[in-house]
Amino acid sequence: MALIVRKYGGTSVGSAARIHAVAGQVATLRAQGHGVAVVASAMGDSTDRLLDLARQVSPQPVPRELDALLATGEEVSCALLAMALNDRGCPARSYNGLQLPVETTGVHGRARITGIEATTVKADIAAGVVPVLTGFQGRAPDGSVTTIGRGGSDTSAVALAVALEADECQILTDVDGVYTADPRVVPDARRLGRVSFEEMLELAGQGSRVLHLRSVEFAARYGVRLRVLSSFRPGPGTLIATEEPQVEAPVVSGIAFNRDEAELTLYGLPDRPGMALEVLKPVAAASIEVDMIAVNAPRDGRVDFTFTVHRDDYARTLALMNEVVAAHPGANLSGNDRVAKLAAVGSGMRSHAGVAARLFESLARENINVRLVSTSEIKIAVLVAEDEVERAVRALHQAFGLAAA
Repeated sequence: MALIVRKYGGTSVGSAARIHAVAGQVATLRAQGHGVAVVASAMGDSTDRLLDLARQVSPQPVPRELDALLATGEEVSCALLAMALNDRGCPARSYNGLQLPVETTGVHGRARITGIEATTVKADIAAGVVPVLTGFQGRAPDGSVTTIGRGGSDTSAVALAVALEADECQILTDVDGVYTADPRVVPDARRLGRVSFEEMLELAGQGSRVLHLRSVEFAARYGVRLRVLSSFRPGPGTLIATEEPQVEAPVVSGIAFNRDEAELTLYGLPDRPGMALEVLKPVAAASIEVDMIAVNAPRDGRVDFTFTVHRDDYARTLALMNEVVAAHPGANLSGNDRVAKLAAVGSGMRSHAGVAARLFESLARENINVRLVSTSEIKIAVLVAEDEVERAVRALHQAFGLAAA
């Protein structure tokens, strides 16, 4: 029988009734002879409610204390799930990130997992006990609790699967797999049976919210098979694994989009070596992630520099860039936090010509202006106005023939 790590998202454990349903699924899997470890997210929107409570108490909460508060959400759901399992006659124990421990870096709110002590979990599984672990959190080198960012429970589950050498890591949520596009935007989107790690990395990085990007990176690095399943209805889900070389990859597998983008342009900077570093160094020092970058051709010894960041980081980045511009007379700055990114992703792009032309043709037909472009071997991403992104997604989905039969 297999060793399986199952992660349940917030909607899956959003109420007492849902927790009982999850306990039934886990108990059934255990009764079939599988070894099972569970990672649970906080119930429903409890993390948002804790954040709101923190901001009522303090406009700018101390990061260490905010992490201590937010970590309690997962502890509640894990303890309740362990209770429900025990009541079903399925022995279970809950653990938080400090108890194992899950070792992380000390960056509060954005910590990274550096290791998991899995001895206790392995002993539980060998004894027929289901360990139920908190996702999203760990222990900093100084012993304080840290969180690893929103959506980090996926990463916690994959890291646990690596530590346990599990056969599969299953992510259970309110969708039954990875689709060619968001079904809420494209009603005729279809579920994909299998997606390569490389494609899933691009889809997650470009805005697909089915899996957290860092969890896919972790799984790809260690070769952990991922499967996305629905906790609400049975089905095969979508397997994310290494690419099958004997199968010809589709030109485009899916269309992803992300509304949480902001664009900044610095005009009239000196055209000299090191200018890009001068722009981006303070952004990096503030732990702000940069996404798309474009530099125009120099004119009269001046150059324009454009880049995008997450919308939540827009105000901070704008303040930093005002300082950069102030150091260069004649330079100026503009910003726009009402933009969105969409991308066509597919391994078949490596061996097919004309993908970019078809993409730009379909957007032009819809009279959608492209503001920025970035590419990789298997991706073409563009930045458009936020109010045009859904129309753009539907146009690309149709142009590449991704609709369900």
